Amino acid sequence: MDYNTSSTALWSGLPPSPEKSSQILIRDYPHRAIAIASNAHALILRHSAAANDGADGFGSLSARTRTNTFESHSSKCMVEFSPNSNNLLNDYRPLTPRPIYGTLGLISIGRDVFLCVITQASRVATIRPGETVERIEAVQFFCLNTADYDDIIVDAYNDVDSDAASVYGQGLGRNQIVEHPCQELQKLLGNGTFYYSTDFDVTNRMQDRPADAEAFNIDNFDESFLWNSFMIRPLVEFRSRLQQQAREDLDASRILTSAIRGFCRSWAIPQSSAPLRTGKTGLPSYLTVTSRLSCKRAGTRFNARGIDDDGNVANFVETETTYWSPEGVVFSYVQVRGSVPVFWEQAAVLMPNQQKISITRSADGTQPAFDKHFSDLEKAYGAVHVINLLSASKPGEAELTNLYRAGIHNCPLSRPEGVQSRNHALLRDTEYDFHAETKGPQGYMAANEIRRYIEGSADGFAYYLAHESEDPRDTTGTGKAGKPRRYVVVLQQEGVFRTNCLDCLDRTNLIQTIVSQMAVEAFLGHRGEKATSDFWSRHSNLWADNGDSLSKIYAGTGALKSSFTRHGKMSLAGAIADVRKSATRLYHNNFTDKGRQNTIDTLLGRLVGQASVVLYDPISDYVSGELQRRSGEFSTNETINIFVGTFNLNGRTDGIDDDLSVWLCPPELGTKQPEIIAIGFQEIVELNPQQIMNSDPTRKQLWEQAIKRTLDHNYSREEDEKYVLLRSGQLVGAALCIFVKASVLPHIKNVEGSVKKTGMSGMAGNKGAVAIRLDYANTPICFVTAHLAAGFANYDERNRDYATIDQGLRFQRNRGIVDHESVIWFGDFNYRIGLGLESAKELVRQRDLERLFENDQLNLQMVAGLAFQYYSEARIMFMPTYKYDVGTDEFDSSEKARIPAWTDRILRKGTNLRQLAYNSAPLRFSDHRPVYAIFECKVNIVNERLREKISRQIYDRRRAEVGGGTANLAAEESDEEDLIGYEAIEPGLPPSSSDRKKWWLENGKMARSSINPPKPETPAYITILNPKRPTNPYVPTDEPDWVNVPRSESRLSSFSSMSTSPYEHVNFSALLSSSASSTVPRKLPPPYDPSALPAKLGRKPVGEDLKTAQSDVAPPPPPPRRQTGMSTGSTMNPTAALQQKRVPVANVLPVLPTSVKPLEQQQSQPAQQPIKHKPAPPVAKKPAHLAASVSPPTRDECTSSTPDLKALRESLEHPLPGLPRRSTSAVSGSLPNRLPFRNESVREESPPPQPPRRANTGASITPSGRSTPAGGIPLVGLTAQTSTMEPKPQLPFRKPVTVQSAPVKVTPPPPPAPRKPVATSTVDLLGDDAGMEVGGWEALKPST
Repeated sequence: MDYNTSSTALWSGLPPSPEKSSQILIRDYPHRAIAIASNAHALILRHSAAANDGADGFGSLSARTRTNTFESHSSKCMVEFSPNSNNLLNDYRPLTPRPIYGTLGLISIGRDVFLCVITQASRVATIRPGETVERIEAVQFFCLNTADYDDIIVDAYNDVDSDAASVYGQGLGRNQIVEHPCQELQKLLGNGTFYYSTDFDVTNRMQDRPADAEAFNIDNFDESFLWNSFMIRPLVEFRSRLQQQAREDLDASRILTSAIRGFCRSWAIPQSSAPLRTGKTGLPSYLTVTSRLSCKRAGTRFNARGIDDDGNVANFVETETTYWSPEGVVFSYVQVRGSVPVFWEQAAVLMPNQQKISITRSADGTQPAFDKHFSDLEKAYGAVHVINLLSASKPGEAELTNLYRAGIHNCPLSRPEGVQSRNHALLRDTEYDFHAETKGPQGYMAANEIRRYIEGSADGFAYYLAHESEDPRDTTGTGKAGKPRRYVVVLQQEGVFRTNCLDCLDRTNLIQTIVSQMAVEAFLGHRGEKATSDFWSRHSNLWADNGDSLSKIYAGTGALKSSFTRHGKMSLAGAIADVRKSATRLYHNNFTDKGRQNTIDTLLGRLVGQASVVLYDPISDYVSGELQRRSGEFSTNETINIFVGTFNLNGRTDGIDDDLSVWLCPPELGTKQPEIIAIGFQEIVELNPQQIMNSDPTRKQLWEQAIKRTLDHNYSREEDEKYVLLRSGQLVGAALCIFVKASVLPHIKNVEGSVKKTGMSGMAGNKGAVAIRLDYANTPICFVTAHLAAGFANYDERNRDYATIDQGLRFQRNRGIVDHESVIWFGDFNYRIGLGLESAKELVRQRDLERLFENDQLNLQMVAGLAFQYYSEARIMFMPTYKYDVGTDEFDSSEKARIPAWTDRILRKGTNLRQLAYNSAPLRFSDHRPVYAIFECKVNIVNERLREKISRQIYDRRRAEVGGGTANLAAEESDEEDLIGYEAIEPGLPPSSSDRKKWWLENGKMARSSINPPKPETPAYITILNPKRPTNPYVPTDEPDWVNVPRSESRLSSFSSMSTSPYEHVNFSALLSSSASSTVPRKLPPPYDPSALPAKLGRKPVGEDLKTAQSDVAPPPPPPRRQTGMSTGSTMNPTAALQQKRVPVANVLPVLPTSVKPLEQQQSQPAQQPIKHKPAPPVAKKPAHLAASVSPPTRDECTSSTPDLKALRESLEHPLPGLPRRSTSAVSGSLPNRLPFRNESVREESPPPQPPRRANTGASITPSGRSTPAGGIPLVGLTAQTSTMEPKPQLPFRKPVTVQSAPVKVTPPPPPAPRKPVATSTVDLLGDDAGMEVGGWEALKPST
């Protein structure tokens, strides 16, 4: 088959309409950026060099040919989607003169990121008006991060039509051909086997899409058939983070494209040949065949065989036949094909029919994957009927058949319950040896005998059918038509045929053509119509083209036997063509398939180390989070009324013309007009053996009309609104119809329907459920009507039916019943009253409903938790609803003498539901009584206009704060890291930080300090950070943040022991010329609140920075000092320790903090001035000797026996026994000699030189038992191993410094127990207390 031109194309070579096209633009300076611009919006992409270290393209020209070279990290790009403006794209110019038709996504090859766009396409199908499909003819890949590939001619033989050689008006010349990294991908995507649509979701069958064509939701894409899912995923995720209006704008721009692989073609059927003729219009009908090839186990013929462990099979194809008639009828029928679902392989050889089949796993090892495959099929399509066409005479195929048969036999879906036959199982199979059956004189015509083997399942599976609604879309309630007519689902397909041969190509396509014809014949037969020979000829040609297309994808040539499929007979020319195709297949399978397989794996992102491109948009991400936090500002709760009714009709129609007002418009409603009316029917048709396998929609349509007449009659006042049929569904005898007021249609979206069979183990539809779900504003609501197993004692089977429906019924996106905020079950549940006939009738005569309810099976099962868990039922105040003599109020008087029971029930689940009424209605034309209930439902209504206003305000503020655009940022000096979004790894935690962005520094501002200490009162003092503050800034304390200390002889020597942290740098020049101010205790800072962070990630504009610097507002707190790891008793290898040169320091007297007074003195001392409590910046502690705020004592005073000094000195010289010290392993190896360990003696005769230590006058005991000098932060590895230490040698005396200062009140720690003071005339200023180990940063000072 020729994929560039086709005689069967409805619009051969016609490009997509102009409104579906866009323009691709580029900007080279200062940053390379590519924009896809529609008429109203632009999507701008820019590679982030800051987030991709070393992403500089391939290093050499030869490396450009390595299309499967991938880095382990993800490439990052910035993205921006915004409305077009006058200056947005001023710096851009066209990248190609032709329009483009959307993007297939982004892919990273090596270190380069490429954007794939569709440059040529043609329209090939119209499913129905408003749903068109285009075929991809050509694509191009444009690099985001380098211009190295701009001038490469991708395809020499096609450069006449290619724009790659003249992207910028220059090129390498036609003779200079260089291979592009994406050349093979470009050939694959442009070979005519890929299709896309910007009108509807082409990845899902019609039954799984919204009935209305205009409803298009990218979120519902089926990734099993989305071949560009790997490339488009980053853009889809970016779209999901946008706000509702932005998402709608992006969808309307038709930039994002969903591509399938397979086949799609339409035939226009003129009225003269159309099976459904209408005289209203002269429009033709559309017959379409669409095949979707799965990408889960994609590959070429001998590279992809059998099944994988996830249950995916090779060459799995979903083929859908659709027919649209101008009279408003849409028909759809789906069948699937796929490789034999066992583990097997087949090697390619040059001799035809000599490829040996190898079984690679035992039957027991295959069964789990086999079961998963059919379980997935059952969830997606319902019951499955396998048609196996393998030959019984060929050993390899016979072996596969035996394994296939064993797998089906052992599969749980094939096991019927009880005494039922295997024909009633969810999984059935038919073995049909195609070659043996068609060897006779009839040839391939004998294949039609397959009909008699599968006609039973074909009737039970039914088909999808939708009609245009009789009611125009009236959104005003005035009766005037608004938008185009809506489609209402009438019937749904409830099963699928799975056909296979060895390759699933030639034999399979012929049999599937017959199955499709059977479905169309059934559809027309239900309407009393027949198709003409011209119609069937077009049908056969479409299926022949479908077979050719799928065969070329998998095997490299068109399908064999296509001559018979096309013309109904096998000609000599067709036989010769088959021989030629077989030879061509051998060539492709042996020489080209390996390269094709590698290209397919690249496209699908399956190569080792291949990572998806990461897109980030800090503006949209921030807006999304803010809107979620402020949702209460634009959302409100409203109350709507829901009417629910259920009626078992017993297959009767004589009540269709009766007045149903007593049931549908009961007195409990009063003047209320419910927004939603949900009506469920059971036994809408007689459940005889001929009916239980077939769903005839005619009877349901009659009852829909009867309900509509009743509603129109009762709500005919001028102020009343009209009702419209929203959606209906049917499962043989069960039917569900949803009517809504016309005015609430704008609030309703995502209407979906589903069915679940439970009769005969799920094969028959005489029992089961029909469900319809919808979103009313932001509230998901689900309605389920069910008909459960009958029989007085079969309550266990009814429980199983409930569980099957509750767990197995699925809507789109695998959404179940439990995934809804409000659920209402109603129908004939068939639970009985567990009493004898006479006892039950006597209680009925006495109207003793309480005694009856005590014996109600449903009540007992719910109380026991065996069925309808978490559902509630209102109190029953009406008589049993079953079983009556027809036309009377008398209970069953027949020979069967059924016991009265409440079989018809209505249950609810949801905190937003409130039941107002629960009753039965006196309609007597059935043996059941109808039941109804009225509910109030609280729904969440979002004010979209207000939400959009708030969103715009947040967006504009955020955009201004980050300095303009993101991907479109034009400033050369801009730092891309300012725009990268860092997210928290857990809720409630701050976002990740980098070297330039730290959340604790003004919520993302660059790392710098703007803290100015208070001015001292006299120049003789300086103000420093209080070293006695707790190291944890988030604990309350009365310690002031700043203290005054006297100046030393050296102007800056007092700062030598301050923190070395770069975040605590103090402006010394300002200190030396200023005076100290009063200090206040610190309060507990507020806990981290991510929602309170301002909208800032990077730098502020210059004006804001200046404004901040000049502001009088208290600066933000600096960070807490980094804590080192703790260990006890550990040492470090000296070779790995720090090697620091120590400088000896002379002994001097310490500057003791006289402000530290005994507790009783502090309590008796009156307050000198009120203390203002304000939050202060938490900073790590400083050495205690710098915290002195009064004149230092003389040498004599240092040796005085004041109680506080004695206690303090004793506590320093005699630490508490048994308390290990905090240590720093990184420093221990650098000490000349370690301190004595336990059981070691101190060498007093020649004490080793001690390293310089920071002076401390007080010690604190940590909760863990470690002793740490006040103001010190211990280092790892210096661990005290002894409980008692001997004093260390004293350093030479140093002249003290006289200090005068006002005292600062500091809360001291509790005084230690009195100990014998150590008399000494000198005190080590820089060393710690005697016998104590280094416990903090060491301050080195020059010797004097």
